[in-house]
Formats: sequence, C-alpha cells, structure tokens
Amino acid sequence: MKKNFFLFFLILSNFALAQVTFTPGIRAGANFAKFTETDGGFYDMFESTELWENEERVQTSYITDFYIGVFGTIRFSKVYALQPEINYSRQGTIMKTSTWEQKSELSYLSIQAVNKFFLQKFNLQAGLSIDYLIADKNFDPYVKNNTDLGILLGAGYDITNQFGIEARFKKGLVSQIKTTSEDHTNILFQLGVYYTFK
Repeated sequence: MKKNFFLFFLILSNFALAQVTFTPGIRAGANFAKFTETDGGFYDMFESTELWENEERVQTSYITDFYIGVFGTIRFSKVYALQPEINYSRQGTIMKTSTWEQKSELSYLSIQAVNKFFLQKFNLQAGLSIDYLIADKNFDPYVKNNTDLGILLGAGYDITNQFGIEARFKKGLVSQIKTTSEDHTNILFQLGVYYTFK
C-alpha cells in the first residue's frame, strides 16, 4: 500500500513539474505618463492645509516617452503564469498654473511581478511594481521620493507563438510631490510589444 502510494505521488509530482515552463523575453514600447492632479486628500488626512489655501491648484498633462525591459514567464498551466520583470521606464509630467509651466522627466528602474491569465491568444495581466528613481530632469520638490509602489492592470495578444502586443495601466501609490495641499502620484499608460525566446 505504501509502495503504491509513493509511486502514485512520484508520478503526480513528475507530471506537475513537467507542466511548468520558463520562457525569457523582452518588451518595449511607448509610455504616456503624468502626475495626478489630486489624490482626493488621501495623503492630507493628518496635515493642515492652511498654508496652501490661497494658492492656485496645479494642473498636469501627459508626456510621451518609452520603456524597455526583460522578463521571464513561469508558466504553471495553460491558463496561468507568473512573469517577473525588470524594466527601464522614462516617465514624468507637465505641471502648470496660470503663471508657470514645467516639464519634469523621471527615469525609473522597475521591478515587477505580473500575474498573467490566458484565454487562448489573449492574456489578462495584474501585478505589483516597485520603482526606483535613477535619474530626473527639471524635478526638484522639497522632499524627493526615490521609490514608488504601483499596481498595474493590462491585456495582451499573442500574434504568433513568440511575438505579441500589450497595453497596461499603472497607478503609483506613493506621493512624488506636494503642491497646493495636494499630493501627486504617478499615472502611466503603456502600449508596446513583447518577444519571447521559445
């Protein structure tokens, strides 16, 4: 009995391991990024806003740049995979009031863990991102955050077995700058391609 159970467990383990595959790849595309205009006071719950009451609120708009990265897809089944990624992402924002305007450019090294759910050639994506600020231009807040934590959602389509297209939305959770009593966080849309080395 014990021998038969051990043999069954060994066969089951080998079958499960045989289903797991690892596929490296690269991804690249366009970034459409900006800061939020307001985060609804979430970061201001414990702070006084009296110093900012007479200040004009800052408006933000998108800038266009690029991202490039590498990934490894760990495929556990036909419908699910975990995809760790390392990406170089150029982001930023345009901030303006009636009297001034400034374009800030920020470069991040992003480490991401993306869950992918497959529906034939389509895949749905959801994950977390830790972003490290490695360079910036025209960005000098009173207190600079060098890290960001984000959540992402997206979708992809496999054109061939190796090549596909994808679109993602990522929302930063850490305030990058504070103006007129409001905190501003990253918003990012990505549209690009990916290639797997199968």
